Amino acid sequence: MTTRVLYIEDDPGSQHLVQRILERHDFQVHLASEGLAGITAARETAPQLILMDINLPGMNGREITTRLRDLPNLGNVPIVALSANSEPGHRECALAAGCDGFLTKPIDVYTFPEQIAAYLRGHRDELPPAEKIQHLESHARQVVRRLEDKVRELEEANRRLRELDRLKADFITLVSHELRTPLTLIDGYLFLLEEEVSYGDGYDNILPMINGLQIGAERMGQVINDIINISRITGGRLELSLGPVDLALLVKRIAGDAERILTDRRLELTFRGLEELPLIEGDNIQLGQVFTRILDNAIKYTPDGGRILISGRCLTDAVDVAISDNGIGIPPEESGRIFDQFHVLEPLEHHSTSKSAFQGGGLGLGLSISRGIVEAHNGRIWVDRSDREAGFEQGSTFHVLLPRNQQA
Repeated sequence: MTTRVLYIEDDPGSQHLVQRILERHDFQVHLASEGLAGITAARETAPQLILMDINLPGMNGREITTRLRDLPNLGNVPIVALSANSEPGHRECALAAGCDGFLTKPIDVYTFPEQIAAYLRGHRDELPPAEKIQHLESHARQVVRRLEDKVRELEEANRRLRELDRLKADFITLVSHELRTPLTLIDGYLFLLEEEVSYGDGYDNILPMINGLQIGAERMGQVINDIINISRITGGRLELSLGPVDLALLVKRIAGDAERILTDRRLELTFRGLEELPLIEGDNIQLGQVFTRILDNAIKYTPDGGRILISGRCLTDAVDVAISDNGIGIPPEESGRIFDQFHVLEPLEHHSTSKSAFQGGGLGLGLSISRGIVEAHNGRIWVDRSDREAGFEQGSTFHVLLPRNQQA
């Protein structure tokens, strides 16, 4: 039976040499170039012996050995250190950290296979107990010092990331406001141009072009508003104008705005339990954005001829509005990520900006903005499988849970 050996080494030359020597003696050699990859390989390959370079990037060989000794089924696997460092105490510290042997580089190609075989047969390099304790304490101090250095590096990296995130948010806000200025001019001149053309003769062929420009400008305005909204949400600057909200009226108005699209796509939209919902305290405009975006998604990810259900139910001090569809659904592994900024399900090569076409894409901000608005209302939003009671065998259900009173 072939003996499996894992060699954790960052030098390709050493990897190649050891692999060739051992494979010529019927060993099966697995390679890893750094510590974390080595730990993963040890779990996956279940080696019968591990060769460990001590001077590795990231986690060094002694630290990796200490971790490997804590893994199931590896506690008794021989770990042999390979190192070109012959300074006093280097060998002893490796043995104290959990290595069973210590071989120096460059290896002797003639005796190396037999040395490995000896460790497989049970040979171990031993340290006197007092010396082992001394070097184990030294190993522990080195680990703590390296941990301190890593923590300081991470804190500095986090500080820089927070600063970059703030600069990014400020830049997005600035650019979005700068884009609004020329867009306002475009809208204004398009309106004046339409007024002029409407009262003239012979301009029938120009009106469709003006209409196309207006649609494009409106779409650009929506994108800019989305970017500004996500910037406000991320920065905790979203302001709510609270007042009484009739969710049934709000949702049915939004559904009415989508009536033409629903008809063109032959989508059946039904309601259940909305009339029983009480008035809640909230921002009517912001909540309108939430339900508009969720309904848009249900439309985009439901094939032509499909069904959509919007239902409501009362809880003790909250209401739950659910939008279900029998569309293509969301993979379970994606259900927690779809609310992240800029996360899109569809491949980017099939991206389109259509708000109504089947599987039409977007910026990946709609659900992130919706979550920000709902959480600003002290509510929750999540996705579940579709409503089986409504006869939907596939698809998704988005739940929006909102408190009745923001003071509660």
